[in-house]
Amino acid sequence: MADLRKMTIAAARDGLRKGDFTAAELTETYLEAAAASGPLNAYIAHTSELAREQAKAADARIAGGDAPAMCGIPLGIKDLFCTRDVQTQAASAILEGFRPPYESTTTQQLWDAGAVMLGKLNMDEFAMGSSNETSTYGPVVSPWRRNDGGNTDLTPGGSSGGSASAVSADICVAATGTDTGGSIRQPAAFTGIVGVKPTYGRVSRWGIVAFASSLDQAGPMTKTVRDSAIMLSAMAGHDPKDSTSANLPVPDFEAALTGDIRGKKIGIPTEYRMDGMPAEIEELWQQGTEMLRGAGAEIVEISLPHTKYALPAYYVLAPAEASSNLARYDGVRYGHRAKLSQGEGVTEMYERTRAEGFGKEVQRRVMIGAYVLSAGYYDAYYKRAQRVRTLIKRDFETVFADGVDAILTPATPSAAFGLGEMNNEDPIKMYLNDVFTVTVNLAGLPGVSVPAGLDSQGLPLGLQLIGQPWKEAEMLNAAYALENAAGFAHYAPQWW
Repeated sequence: MADLRKMTIAAARDGLRKGDFTAAELTETYLEAAAASGPLNAYIAHTSELAREQAKAADARIAGGDAPAMCGIPLGIKDLFCTRDVQTQAASAILEGFRPPYESTTTQQLWDAGAVMLGKLNMDEFAMGSSNETSTYGPVVSPWRRNDGGNTDLTPGGSSGGSASAVSADICVAATGTDTGGSIRQPAAFTGIVGVKPTYGRVSRWGIVAFASSLDQAGPMTKTVRDSAIMLSAMAGHDPKDSTSANLPVPDFEAALTGDIRGKKIGIPTEYRMDGMPAEIEELWQQGTEMLRGAGAEIVEISLPHTKYALPAYYVLAPAEASSNLARYDGVRYGHRAKLSQGEGVTEMYERTRAEGFGKEVQRRVMIGAYVLSAGYYDAYYKRAQRVRTLIKRDFETVFADGVDAILTPATPSAAFGLGEMNNEDPIKMYLNDVFTVTVNLAGLPGVSVPAGLDSQGLPLGLQLIGQPWKEAEMLNAAYALENAAGFAHYAPQWW
């Protein structure tokens, strides 16, 4: 029997249908692996009983011949997704003890498709971070190590760091993630896996703890492009409970993976060649360009002139929306509530609860957001950032109108860095990790990170493909061609 720990979704689906193993056997393998993965700190809750029940139901469904592609597949779920009667804290102390009485639409669709929940996965607090170091559960550790003989703990990226670490370490077959400014694609690149951020509105946001409502989008984090296509088909679809959900049919994303991109026009944006870009990133980008050219694509230089304004605009808009969304956490209805001294009232309770419950990065962004929305600064910051966002979106529309099918860029400005290596006194350094990814969220476009090589220290590097809105199928097919050409077949050696 094949090593069940190394299963892709596609391989597991085929093996389950052939009877090579059962969903119960597959689930037990991953439950054991998850339980033994403590040093990674990827799981913050194990749902073993529920997983066994779901696996048993999946086996019955497979035996009856009524089994969707995701049936029996063991998944890890990012702690941002509400899961009925299972702790959901968004990695924040302010949601301590919260067990939702409802299920997010996305996870409900996965359970309806027969998938199995192994547990909840760690993340940056309220999805605010690029290294998974802002979590109330402590940082997640990447399964990867530098090849210098040291044992420095590396970041798996953020905010979906637990998801990235878990998939890369083979302690779940796949995982859910969310992406507000790169939080699926950056950790995917750091850990050598595939991460897809769908078009805004393709996947329901209902039941996902909100960070920035006009930017957040859920997507799959998997071992291969094919797996992402399979899982995205189960996650996507119209949801009347989400006013931003698009009422569009969901294509068969897997069927689109022909690998034939002959005649497709791939754009290379001039503005992404930034000062100080590491030579390894530039070289990988050039190699990726040649891979796509070799697969028959036409490579064209393009201009996205407002790219340089993307990070400043994002770090005005995202905190503004966060300050509004996080106003609901007040200690009254659920979650953490501060203890009061005699004579203190509701105002002191609000203040102390939020001071105790929110971590430093969340407090920083809430304060920035409140500032840019305040009287006297709204026009100067928030309104101007919205205009810049419109210009960034128009840049992409112009390029796509000129016949470009997809855009190739680096996914990150570097490989994974060590935990604690970023100077936390200067948060701007951390924010720069999103330089290649935030434009996609600002414009509401689909994007995918594909592992394409290793740096000089043996760490994964990814390339990003940006697709036209609602054309995830075509984007994934280009990613499939890139994946085949790159032939990335590197794995983190188990040390935990």
